[in-house]
Amino acid sequence: MLLSSIRRTLPLLALLGGIPALAQQTPPVSPTPVFPRPAATPGDTTASGAIDRQEFATPSVVGMGPSKGLIFHYERMPTFGVTSNAQVVGLSDFSADAKKNARLVIKGYIPMLNHPHLKLIMGVNYEREEFQFRSTPTRYELYDNIENKALKTLGAQLAVIRPVNEVNWYIFRVKGELSGDYTSSALSVSDYLRVSSEFLYGWKRSPNFSWGVGLQLGYTFGRQSIYPAVLYNRTFNSRWGVEALFPARITARYNASPKSLFFAGYTVDGFNYIVKLNNPLVRQNQSDKQPLRTLELRETEVKFRGRWEREIYDFLWFGAEAGYRYNYAFDAFDRTNADREKIIDSKFAGAPYASLELFIVPPRKFLKKQ
Repeated sequence: MLLSSIRRTLPLLALLGGIPALAQQTPPVSPTPVFPRPAATPGDTTASGAIDRQEFATPSVVGMGPSKGLIFHYERMPTFGVTSNAQVVGLSDFSADAKKNARLVIKGYIPMLNHPHLKLIMGVNYEREEFQFRSTPTRYELYDNIENKALKTLGAQLAVIRPVNEVNWYIFRVKGELSGDYTSSALSVSDYLRVSSEFLYGWKRSPNFSWGVGLQLGYTFGRQSIYPAVLYNRTFNSRWGVEALFPARITARYNASPKSLFFAGYTVDGFNYIVKLNNPLVRQNQSDKQPLRTLELRETEVKFRGRWEREIYDFLWFGAEAGYRYNYAFDAFDRTNADREKIIDSKFAGAPYASLELFIVPPRKFLKKQ
């Protein structure tokens, strides 16, 4: 009974890598197929032959590779220059080298419901971004705070996938995160809470082609904003495909084998942190403004990347990624007063980066056709 239950919930894990790797189809009420029947490749997120039983539409397509249930990710950048220009009178400029910028990311996803017409996924994540500067203390309040405390994100999300019929589907996702330099002994939820969401409506034209349009509310571009999104997942042949959620990311995929996939493209990443200052910053000639005790950091970066994913053993895969990071902004805004004035305009020099990742996928024996 337990084994049967596990087998029924495992297809839901295809949702867990985010929008580009959403849930696969479940057996239809009628045995009559809706789409042409391509041969399913081993290593697809569906079971071998599952395409033959496909009835309800979802955004995923053949060849997208294994879905991710638990992810461990570490990313590192070498030394790069940092330049900060004060935007208000009374603060100083700053220029130095950061000898380290590293990110640790842990994500996990839990299938909550797997019905043919409704699929629910709960996700949790923990992220930690660290900076180290060549000369410490920097004597610059913002960066001394960052180096001493690091920047953390703790979040949870709920994804709802609704296959409407054989062609149409829609997705709704809401996510809440605590993001900033908080510690367990000093945490105010109202200060650090960040909420994002997205809605996409789409069409499954064939097992190899799915697309959709919608809106996203989030911090991809540093500050909370609403922007349009276009999802485009397409597999052209047994080797090549593309997975995109424009404008946030576009990725070309090459299926070297069922156990080895290569990717190339770009991503736009946005981060929004709350930083509590140890020593208040005082602006000159602005007696109507309170001393700055809290700053909001808005970070936006574009990564041009290449990636390789490879099976280690059945349910365990690794990913290796390298590329070039272009930092668009790392700006600090006033969170003490109500005007949200820009206080510091910062730029990081472009730099290469590399990351390693381990992730767990559904074991192959549970994906075999029953």
